[in-house]
Amino acid sequence: MDKIIIRGGKPLSGRIPISGAKNSALTLLPCALLTDEPLTLRNLPRLADVDSFGHLLNQLGVSTMIEGARPEDFGRVMTLRAGRVTSTVAPYDIVRKMRASILVLGPLLARAGEATVSLPGGCAIGNRPIDLHLKALEALGAEIEITAGYVTARAPKGGLPGGDFGFPVVSVGATENALMTAVLCKGTSTLRNAAREPEIVDLCNLLVAMGANIEGIGGSTLVIHGKDRLHGATYRVMADRIEAGSYACAAAITGSALDLIGAKLDEMEATIAALRQAGVHCEEIADGIAVRPNGKLQALTLSTAPFPGFATDMQAQFMAMLCLADGASVLTETIFENRYMHVPELNRMGAHIEVKGRTAVVHGVERMVGAPVMATDLRASMSLIIAGLAAEGETEVNRVYHLDRGYERLEEKLQAVGADIERVGGD
Repeated sequence: MDKIIIRGGKPLSGRIPISGAKNSALTLLPCALLTDEPLTLRNLPRLADVDSFGHLLNQLGVSTMIEGARPEDFGRVMTLRAGRVTSTVAPYDIVRKMRASILVLGPLLARAGEATVSLPGGCAIGNRPIDLHLKALEALGAEIEITAGYVTARAPKGGLPGGDFGFPVVSVGATENALMTAVLCKGTSTLRNAAREPEIVDLCNLLVAMGANIEGIGGSTLVIHGKDRLHGATYRVMADRIEAGSYACAAAITGSALDLIGAKLDEMEATIAALRQAGVHCEEIADGIAVRPNGKLQALTLSTAPFPGFATDMQAQFMAMLCLADGASVLTETIFENRYMHVPELNRMGAHIEVKGRTAVVHGVERMVGAPVMATDLRASMSLIIAGLAAEGETEVNRVYHLDRGYERLEEKLQAVGADIERVGGD
């Protein structure tokens, strides 16, 4: 099994191209099921999760063709076509590896009238039930049954009528599934307390490009006027705001200047606000965001929240950065109940972090020291990379397959700006 070796303490300088957003790409790919015409997605990141989703779509009858990168994009171009859906079953052996696989449930139901999807897997960061996905689909007219680890959804004779649904709590995935179902319903659907993440806006914009009629894009109430069919489109995946925020934390902890090419300030305002509060200089430039050192890092009090709040996917990276801040930082995780598994690993590197329930207190230390550490999930993996870049000596990060699910060409990008980092084969 591969591991990543980092010899820390090197200043970073230069430009890092930000890849297409993983969380957006995995939402846009299943839209291919909503039409029999070709859907071309540009700027797709080269990630294990994207490949896995492509394999899942292939099993459902979707053809995929990869064209490689274009000069204006860092990522790949993929054309998908579901001329006809040949299977409505998403099997356990693929779905168990990636939670996002549940996002084929709505499109299959809307297009084919039925769908059977294994209960999902993904990172072990706590209980992430899909009850809101199912309740939203029921509100749109679906009949739901759960047996032997599979969810089966069926449309009534004559198709899904559509309906109204208010999410009791904000759910990104459930909003996405409901949106992709509602666009092919017979009537008008209203989704209240819908998620407002930039990735939701990206999904809405693609669906509109395919002929959908959606009102309220960017707000918490979405009104979808169902169409009989959608058509193909060509669409560029948005830049990954979580990747950009991660590299910003790497710049901050090492006191380095980095330009994050393709990142957009208005898509990551909470992250930028927190960086600025910690004493990091961030400003918009013509082709991205400039991150500059501005003295000693300052302690923060942060609480994760749905967009436009501070993203749970940035919590681990900020925790690593704040290990070298002046004072004690308080981080509260409100989204997932098991997202502090990186804490023991950071403490092995000399951090001083105490966890009580959903709150972590990060006492800033003067220095960190490299050590062998174990990655436990995707964002935790990146927190260890960030810590390793600033630590004295050598850090060995094991189980890096988590990183390959969400960070494209990580070592290559960091090497290009001066990091001493390499991937080596494991035993």
